[in-house]
Amino acid sequence: MKKLFDSADAWMSSSGWKDLAMLKICVASLGIAVGTALPAKHRKKAAVLSGLVFAATYAPLMINYFEVLKSMPEENAE
Repeated sequence: MKKLFDSADAWMSSSGWKDLAMLKICVASLGIAVGTALPAKHRKKAAVLSGLVFAATYAPLMINYFEVLKSMPEENAE
């Protein structure tokens, strides 16, 4: 398992924002495919769960991003 995580860290280090965007799109489309395959009686539960997971993961990501953005030197728009 350690080798799997180490290889993922190595890949992340060598990847740019476009690679990460493609990964996110890939995972999102997999989630949509799984969601459409769910029986109708379970879709509402899945939607609530995915909304909670989204909120729990998006907020820390954006906090981190805005900290990085705030620490960058400002460029003059002259």
